[in-house]
Amino acid sequence: MNPSEPFVLPEEALEEKFIASSGPGGQNVNKVATAVQLRCDVFRLGLAPHVYAKLRALAGSRMTADGEIVITARTWRTQEANREEARARLATLIAKAHERDAKRVKTKPSRAARAKRVDAKKQRGAVKAGRGRISYD
Repeated sequence: MNPSEPFVLPEEALEEKFIASSGPGGQNVNKVATAVQLRCDVFRLGLAPHVYAKLRALAGSRMTADGEIVITARTWRTQEANREEARARLATLIAKAHERDAKRVKTKPSRAARAKRVDAKKQRGAVKAGRGRISYD
């Protein structure tokens, strides 16, 4: 996947359910199902195995045992705004899974760091040496 182009979510992998939102809002909250619960079947996305593994780690508790990612959006007062937010959050999650981790550059400890470590070992050895039996001869 090219990082500059957004990941296009196939419609057949998505399932939307509109539920009643919580919080303030008066009668609107009670009578209108504005919150969106978006379910995405990860196996229908056709992801590479390493991308799937990273997506599973990033999704955490949002991924079910069946391989579905569940995202709930209830920030906005309208269904359409919550729907767009849920899809955007899912697309962002999938885009992060496609990013390659930066390789770690191996470095060696500096001369000062090595000397400091050796000094600490010598001090610790001296403490342990002082724990032995005392000879009065």
